[in-house]
Amino acid sequence: MADIRIESEIPGKVISIEVAPGDTVEEDDDILILESMKMEIPVASPGSGTIKEILVEVEDTINEGDPVAVMDG
Repeated sequence: MADIRIESEIPGKVISIEVAPGDTVEEDDDILILESMKMEIPVASPGSGTIKEILVEVEDTINEGDPVAVMDG
């Protein structure tokens, strides 16, 4: 199976990481939570698979389109 890069759809600050490498996720499961414009915005899994790598840490500031995790799908 091919690796899937999960990207942020908005700029923001990572306030929580909800999964770890090796975790199995389903479509729309929260991968992490961003704070953007004083709102908490989840970054969700685009499909079912296993998380291979988390590319960000809590407190990181990321931009729209930045990769945040890698999963197999």
